Amino acid sequence: MRVITQLSTGGPEVLELGEAEIPQPLPTEIRVRVGAAGVNPVDWKTRAGSGMASVIGPPPFTVGWDVAGTVDAVGRGVTRFAVGDAVFGMPWFPRQAGAYAEFVTAPARQFAHRPAGLTEVEAAGLSLAGLTAWQCLVDIAAVQPGQRVLVHAAAGGVGHLAVQIAKARGAYVIGTASGPKHDLLHDLGIDEAVDYRAEDFEKAVDPVDLVLDTIGGAVAVRSLDVMHPEGRLICLPSAAAADALAAASERGLRATSMLVEPDGHGLEQLAALVDDRRLRVLVAETFPLVRASHAHRAGELGRTTGKLVLTV
Repeated sequence: MRVITQLSTGGPEVLELGEAEIPQPLPTEIRVRVGAAGVNPVDWKTRAGSGMASVIGPPPFTVGWDVAGTVDAVGRGVTRFAVGDAVFGMPWFPRQAGAYAEFVTAPARQFAHRPAGLTEVEAAGLSLAGLTAWQCLVDIAAVQPGQRVLVHAAAGGVGHLAVQIAKARGAYVIGTASGPKHDLLHDLGIDEAVDYRAEDFEKAVDPVDLVLDTIGGAVAVRSLDVMHPEGRLICLPSAAAADALAAASERGLRATSMLVEPDGHGLEQLAALVDDRRLRVLVAETFPLVRASHAHRAGELGRTTGKLVLTV
């Protein structure tokens, strides 16, 4: 099978097309013929030697965790899926999943049936970012109707999904984004959009119950100024959360970092929102597998609205 591999860590140019044996599913695993693979910040961070590189070990390795495709084979004990089923998932994270390839094997319960309302490409952009937003908003914060939620980088990969999930939970949602993206955010249902280039969000936003920060650094620390005393700050990426966590502790405020986990049940909840037409995935651009390096370069610019996806 074709696979994107790298023999060293470094820039996008280290990604190269190679070949590998088609994997065989173990008991309770399925093999998925990959139709599309999402591209996430953790992918290019890992490629460069940070991210999950310390978890998966030295090169050669294959990055990527977002998978959408068709079940090609099932191992003994699998009851949830059959050959031919359309599925999507985020298997093995943070261990190597090797999503940038034509086939992936993983535990069946790390996948869900792809909802009819999503194309294969859209489903490939949902798993990691969608589970990140879901686990922050639902599992950690338990967002309730009427609560005020601030989402930073609200038009980004995690952000645009978090806006919709928070709205589906009945929250009043505020998001930061550049001015040209505000029409899109309002189309997604946001209640307030703040142009971070034109004004300081901490001066423009009334106190909130939850801040979902997908940027880190100074933005995370400044976010403490817009929180209710009983509110919560969730910092993404976790590697950039130390200063915000320390500042929150000094002020007696709640703040936490998080790392997304594989979660078949969470995927099913996301699929249900899609089926109810309360969640859609925005795909900014697609790239063929062989152009994975170009996808990484595009992502590292930090200007993407929605998701980047490889077609396999």
